[in-house]
This record gives sequence, C-alpha cells and structure tokens, in this order.
Amino acid sequence: MKVDFLIIGQGIAGTVLSYTLMQAGQSVLVMDEYKPNSASRVAAGVINPVSGRRFTVAWQYDQIYPVAMQVYKELEQLLGVQVFKPRDIYNVLPSEQLREAFMERTTGLSYMEDPSEERVSAYDQWLDQPHGAAIVKGATVLLHNLLPAWRSYLKSHNSLREERLELSGLAVSPEGVKYADISARYLIFCEGAAIVNNPWFNYIPFLLNKGEVLQVQIPGFSTPDIIKRSVSLVPQTLDTYWVGATFAWDYPDEAATQEKREILEKGLQQLLKVPYQVLEQLAAVRPSGTDRRPIMGLHPQYSSLGIFNGLGTKGTSLAPAMAAEFAAHVLRNEPLQADTDIKRFFNRYRG
Repeated sequence: MKVDFLIIGQGIAGTVLSYTLMQAGQSVLVMDEYKPNSASRVAAGVINPVSGRRFTVAWQYDQIYPVAMQVYKELEQLLGVQVFKPRDIYNVLPSEQLREAFMERTTGLSYMEDPSEERVSAYDQWLDQPHGAAIVKGATVLLHNLLPAWRSYLKSHNSLREERLELSGLAVSPEGVKYADISARYLIFCEGAAIVNNPWFNYIPFLLNKGEVLQVQIPGFSTPDIIKRSVSLVPQTLDTYWVGATFAWDYPDEAATQEKREILEKGLQQLLKVPYQVLEQLAAVRPSGTDRRPIMGLHPQYSSLGIFNGLGTKGTSLAPAMAAEFAAHVLRNEPLQADTDIKRFFNRYRG
C-alpha cells in the first residue's frame, strides 16, 4: 500500500491533521491502537478564550478560533454528527478581588459579558455564587462524537490500521518510510504521551502530566453552559456532567486515584448547593512542551519523519490552525512559526 502520509495516532491531533491533509488532496493512512483512556478520549473538548486564575487570553486565540470553528463545522457536514457546540462559560467568581481582576483583564473583549441579574438568579438554587459570575463565549468540541465518527470514516476509505506501530519494523530513508506492506513519503507521529519513547524525537523535553476527571449526575439540573469555578462542569447529557480536571506531574501509573477524586469532589461541594452522584472516574496522560506551545515539524536529519504533538489542554482549539500550518510547511515549504517549530529544541539542546 502506497500513501503520501502515514499518521500514527488518532487523538485530536491525528484526527484533524489527517482530515487537513486529505482535504489538500493527499493520500493518508492512520495507524492507531485504540486506547479508551487516551487524553483526547477523556478530555471535555472545551474551547475557552480566557483561562487560569490570571484570566489570561489564550495564545493566538483570535487567529485560531475562526479556523477551529470552520474546520469542525466542515467535519459536521462530512460525518453527519454534531461536532462543534458554542457554549457560554459561566465563571462563578469566588471573591470580590477575583471579580475585579476578571473584569479588568477581559473588559472590551468581544467574547466576554457581564451576566444579567436574571441569569445569575436563575442559578441561585443550584450554585453557591455570593460574588456573582462573569460569562465568556466559548465552545465545546464533542470528542465523543468526532473521534469515533472520523474513525469510521477512515475505515470506510481503507485509511485506518487498528494496530500498534512497532518501531523495530520501520525502515526510514530520505525518500520515505516502509513498514510491513506500507510505503509512505512521510510518517508523522501524533501519538500523544507515547512520544517520550520515540527514539527520533526523545531529545524534546516533553512534560507529561496526568489529569483526572469525574462523570457526575446532578438530578434535575440541566444547562447548556459550562460552569467554572475551581472545577469545570461540562454538560454531557440531560443532567450529567464532565467534572475536571486535576494535574499531576509525578505519578506512579495512569490509574485514577482517591486523592484526586477528593480534590474534585471538594471543588464540586464548594460550587453546588445540591446533591450529586459520581458515575465514573477517569484518568489520562497528556504531553506538553516546556514552553506550552505546540511541537511540530520534520526531523532535520530524517526528513521523511515528522511530529505533530504537544497541543496540551488547548488541543481542540489549536489543532485546526496548527494542522493547516503544518500541512503548508510540508507540502509547500512554508515556514513554521518559531514558537511551534521543533527547530527550537534542536538549537537549544544540540551539543
């Protein structure tokens, strides 16, 4: 089988990159060993222009958001499932100081608004919000729809191999790569946390962080909004919610822990006035760069090998614009941004 691109991994990075390349007329084969607790399958898919306790506007948000919206709506049309859902992010403010900081940093932004008294009061029976709230216009990418629908699309086009790539069986040359019966001009690694064991890219100082989340039911409580305080409530079905997320840099394994469940439940109890039921606890490990920027490009020595990884917690918002940039780089030799190019690590760490 001959293809232009062999892509390893079908998380959000591999999904969006494979779609982008196919739209550019390239033949693509995705190789992915299904892992139910991969970072993309555990994530809520939130697109949030403002994040953190400092309420910092996300990197290049005004440029990346229109691209994300367009690509996800195209995928909706292609796959026949809902993928992109605009949502208000209802930020419950825990103190007057944070309220003032929020307003100072976000006033004048088109995606921020001060909610009406009626809207705040509608949540009073459900949420503990003595200092009010502020609204940011965001969205969710429905990963539980997108990832399996794209997987089915790939299968129907003979563009998916559900297996693990064994690196020992890979032959790499300047003309391309060969693996079993596959010949490809380029092999692109979109393999998430597994990248740290990749011998071609293990010089990159990835930071692996483990996140844990809960799925909960809040009887009688239904809202289209994302509710955010120390934890985020992201709507799933009528009265069930994704609750997250914790972060851990040091951890013995990928299993969910009682310690993080207690942290998440404490956040829930601070936010909610009503009972809830925990349905499930999930954990996943995701990679990010030390500078919290995407990591992509072709290997400077093995030009048929590339990487598209490290999108981190902003993966759903970053993936479409970054995939377009990566495709333009490989197909038309357009330069990558210095902030995203893997050359920043070669220059820093080579001896």
